[in-house]
Amino acid sequence: MQEIETSLKKVIQGLYDLDFDPEITPSPENIDADYSSNAPLKLAKILHKSPLDIAREIEINFGTLETVPREPYEASEVSEPRNDGRERTRSKKFKISLSSPGFINFTLSDDYLLNAVKDLNENFARSISSNEFKGKTVVCEFSDPNPFKVLHVGHLYTSIVGDSISRLFEYAGAKVIRANFGGDVGLHVAKTMYILKQKNLDDLTIEDIAKCYVEGTSAYEEDEKAKQEITELNKEIYKINSENIHDSDLAKLYWKGRELSYDYFNQFYDSIGVKFDKYYPESTVAELGTKKVKEELENGVYEESNGAIIFDGKKFGLHTRVFINQAGVPTYETKDVGLIFTKWDDYHFDKSVIITGSEQLEYMKVVLKSIEQYAPELVEKTSHLTHGLVKLPGNVKMSSRKGNFLRAVDVISLIREELKDSYGSTDDTISLAATKYAFLKYKMGGNIIFDPKESVKMTGNSGPYLLYSCVRAKKILASANDAFEEHNRRRGDYGATEARNDGPEGAFRKSIIADAERNLIKKILEYKTLLQEAVKEMAPHKVANYLYELAQSFSRFYENCPVIGCNRESERLKLVKIYLETMAHGLNILGIKIPEEM
Repeated sequence: MQEIETSLKKVIQGLYDLDFDPEITPSPENIDADYSSNAPLKLAKILHKSPLDIAREIEINFGTLETVPREPYEASEVSEPRNDGRERTRSKKFKISLSSPGFINFTLSDDYLLNAVKDLNENFARSISSNEFKGKTVVCEFSDPNPFKVLHVGHLYTSIVGDSISRLFEYAGAKVIRANFGGDVGLHVAKTMYILKQKNLDDLTIEDIAKCYVEGTSAYEEDEKAKQEITELNKEIYKINSENIHDSDLAKLYWKGRELSYDYFNQFYDSIGVKFDKYYPESTVAELGTKKVKEELENGVYEESNGAIIFDGKKFGLHTRVFINQAGVPTYETKDVGLIFTKWDDYHFDKSVIITGSEQLEYMKVVLKSIEQYAPELVEKTSHLTHGLVKLPGNVKMSSRKGNFLRAVDVISLIREELKDSYGSTDDTISLAATKYAFLKYKMGGNIIFDPKESVKMTGNSGPYLLYSCVRAKKILASANDAFEEHNRRRGDYGATEARNDGPEGAFRKSIIADAERNLIKKILEYKTLLQEAVKEMAPHKVANYLYELAQSFSRFYENCPVIGCNRESERLKLVKIYLETMAHGLNILGIKIPEEM
């Protein structure tokens, strides 16, 4: 498809002297072709000509202006008489046809498809490689849990999505730094510590911390005296952290809770196959953020208001936020200011990606707009992506503040229980695939409904379905391995068939490959273009949905095209191999491994 697009672009440029990017899409079912382009319809508005006339001009001149390199194993062109009496050439790679009101249709020859599969077999990694971000550094910040609180389903979602986006950039050649930012100081810590110090627990657990946070939040909202005590406690905790105090009872409790939290985070991330290169506790960036805000206060970016320092977002169509409160304590906003400059000092990134829940969208707009006033180059390099809420069937909204949330570990447990109930298995590889795919198949932005039952189905749009398809391909290859190697020695490479000449159209062959086989090859050939789109848009869901469609194509191939023992066994085995390589590569971008058996 990309090759056709390149050729069509060259033809249009040669005919009309236009730098025009044509769009190539799979043909509708009622068109007997593989791909179509509506370029003549769009060009008609520019050239003020009939779309069908433009389509005819492109069709007539396509062979003479095509500049796609010939392959050494293929007679790429044959001569045909032109309508104007002169000789022109037609590509052996594809046949062109036209349809109203101005579509150009392309039908790929069997030879082209066979040779394309041969290329993939010879060097799959090279064929799909991308260097778009080669030599560039990308800092991808995601998950961002706060110590003294437990990981909930939202943290699981952003951890999975963030890791997959990081893998997309790595595929494109980037050096990726996976960063994690969390509040080791702040009001949420004070709320938790307010209850913790009252209970005097000897054997502190992360569950204790979660319960104390809920109780502390209720006390802060409902009891004015408790609110005042928590506010003062917040200042003490800042001092303990900033001055590295360890000898008081409060300090010992604080550092114990902080260490327990980070150990808990690391254990969970390891269980889902996500690793971080850098943790940024809020306390480590607060000082730099405060310095920047106070410097830019002098320059008029920030301003004083009732003893606090604010950024007046109303000037930019945004809302106003406090960056340093009346007590002189830096807020989350100032810490985010410090974070972006700390990341720059550490890595001098070419791109910084921040992934948060959608509730942070307007907040981050204000923070970035304030930084834009004095460091526009950093904001230009920064992309803020948001995801919606994760809800259970029944549209239940969850809140860690109220305590009615679904923990991240609970999600994995639910999947395991469903797998055990449905198939008698609790395989970690399959349960993790089911979990990750359940989130990654959705486009980021909107809310998603997490349904454990749907996530483990072997017949639907699920991780286990994709894995089952891969295991089926593995079994085909394994059962025919010896015969496959023998076929390679006796018959040579895939696509090395004798040339035919059946008249003027003899160079174009479309008769060897069965329809289901043809569709599978075409789907595989879309992969590189799909990956490029996914990188550009930072959209793992595009990879997930493509893999589902690819698995469906393979299922139809498996049902309709015998492999073992057929007269084209060698060729079809190689196609199965390329299918498995494509699936494995795509699943790896999703952070999913293929089990040996299911």
